[in-house]
Amino acid sequence: MKKGDIEARRFRTYRDVDHETGSHLLEQVVAQRTRLSERLASIGTIVAVASGKGGVGKSLVTANLALALAARGKRVGVLDADLNGPSLAKMLAVSESSLGDREGGVVPPLGLGGVRVMSMELLQEDLDAPLRWKDPGSETFLWQSSMETSALREFLSDVDWGDSDYLLVDVPPGTDKIQRLLELVPQLPVVLMVTTPSEMSRSVVARSIRLVREAGVATVAVVSNMTDYLCPDCGSRHPLFRGEGGRTLAEESGLPLWAEIPFDPRLGEGTDRGQTQIHEDPVSEVARVFLALADQLESHVHSGNPTPGRPAHARGDLE
Repeated sequence: MKKGDIEARRFRTYRDVDHETGSHLLEQVVAQRTRLSERLASIGTIVAVASGKGGVGKSLVTANLALALAARGKRVGVLDADLNGPSLAKMLAVSESSLGDREGGVVPPLGLGGVRVMSMELLQEDLDAPLRWKDPGSETFLWQSSMETSALREFLSDVDWGDSDYLLVDVPPGTDKIQRLLELVPQLPVVLMVTTPSEMSRSVVARSIRLVREAGVATVAVVSNMTDYLCPDCGSRHPLFRGEGGRTLAEESGLPLWAEIPFDPRLGEGTDRGQTQIHEDPVSEVARVFLALADQLESHVHSGNPTPGRPAHARGDLE
């Protein structure tokens, strides 16, 4: 094939179009970008809670970190970016709430601790309704990524988050989902990478860490979840996984380990009921870990050039 043929078949992108289009598609894209930039300007710090792997407890970490920040007097918003399996609305007790509407945008409901929550669950008529996109009826996979990206962009730009100190984004599994957020928020300031001590989790999360570092994210830190089992009756601790995948991941990647969260059955039970240990039992070990993680994040954001610090750890914080 000749070079001229290749040039003739070259796809044009929005950046190549420098004139008004009949469909006004270019104008819509520019307007969306402008609206997104203006909206994000009112948010103090965006924190992505990611992993690349499912089942490590990202949503639980997101919900409880948001509550810990709110308990410290911060204005916090939470965006559930998992469009197909949203869970934060239930965790933060807004499943039965309605979205508001005003000139400034869609108003997310206030959940536990005064945290504002936006989730696909709030747009579905039934709690058990599966997400279905309107598409041409065939070749759905070609449209899905574009539609999901558009939905996430609207959650960021068309929702009135107010003058929030923090917006926590719960990123679903998959490095492609992390990349999608990076494209919408190219100057993403903080990413918390959640892992468990298992070696399988460590190896998967390591790929996501490489992705965000190559994207130039300013701050990346590791949060190790379910480090051991904390007996709610006697307080004894027992390992859930062999090895120390979280610590190993931090050491191998040269990243700070910001928190080690034990598995406490009461935390999961309370989260399922839309309750929280941070408010009901603020002196519990798990509550202390999340409050210490919030303090670590706060210290980092306000120091400008912070040192990694020691991880939030219940036993250490009680000393």
